[in-house]
Amino acid sequence: MRRKQIILIGILCLLSSLAFGQLKKRVAVMTFEDKTDQSYHWWDGRSPGDGMADMLTTALVKSGNYTVIERAEISKLLEEQNLGATGRVTEQSAAKIGQLLGVELAVMGAVTEFGNSKKDMGGSVKGFGLGVQKQKATVAVDIRIVNTSTGEILAAETVRKEESKGGLSVSTYEWSFKNENDFDNSIVGKATRAAIDEISTLIQNQMENLPWSGKIIMVKGGVIYMKPGSDAGVKIGDKFVVYSKGEELIDPDTGISLGSVESKVGSIEVTSIIANGKAAQAKAVLGSNFNTGDMVRLK
Repeated sequence: MRRKQIILIGILCLLSSLAFGQLKKRVAVMTFEDKTDQSYHWWDGRSPGDGMADMLTTALVKSGNYTVIERAEISKLLEEQNLGATGRVTEQSAAKIGQLLGVELAVMGAVTEFGNSKKDMGGSVKGFGLGVQKQKATVAVDIRIVNTSTGEILAAETVRKEESKGGLSVSTYEWSFKNENDFDNSIVGKATRAAIDEISTLIQNQMENLPWSGKIIMVKGGVIYMKPGSDAGVKIGDKFVVYSKGEELIDPDTGISLGSVESKVGSIEVTSIIANGKAAQAKAVLGSNFNTGDMVRLK
């Protein structure tokens, strides 16, 4: 009988671990700067920076591993907080907007190369201009991944991808995007997709080192309201530990936040999911002095 009890407890612990393993961390993708010296645009008139940021957002959503903040919501907050007035998002402003959105990571980028080049290898045939042509596409992006809690740059990488092809050509039309399908099938589209895939891997590597966290939105009548909700994998019955955020530790040399002094307040249990899965209601299990802005963690 005792052996069966031990096995049952082991199974329950495993199920609990798997359940918490489904909690999704949150990420915000800022608009990428366009530092290219060319006038290429996406099929709908967007710059390469806008287009690549949208592609990365879509890729992260499709992975199912994260809760990804809609870029329209990011733009709205940047405008409201006057953080994008200069046209450039800094590490500090990205961290601030990330804290307001409740995300663990903010991704910033600058597109430095985007386009293709052609090289004709042959002559003409009976005046038709038929020749062998080689094309090469290059896409390069400077990526910074920021810890929104501290403003620290966790990773700074230059992602550069090339694609090439050769064949017969009859014309020398300048490269352009007519529609999304044309872009996906072009060599510059393939180079862009390869860059997005590598950036996604960089984000995944940094996410693995960050603990999941949530935040108390409001405490009213004994009911504790927290975010996120089921959109990040939170379920009824989940239990979390709550920490109060104390005085912020600011590096006197750099002015960058190093985090804050935290104290354990108690623990809570989720009782219902609200706001279309974006938030949850909870009750106190241990402790009572819960306040808006307190951090919610697994342990």
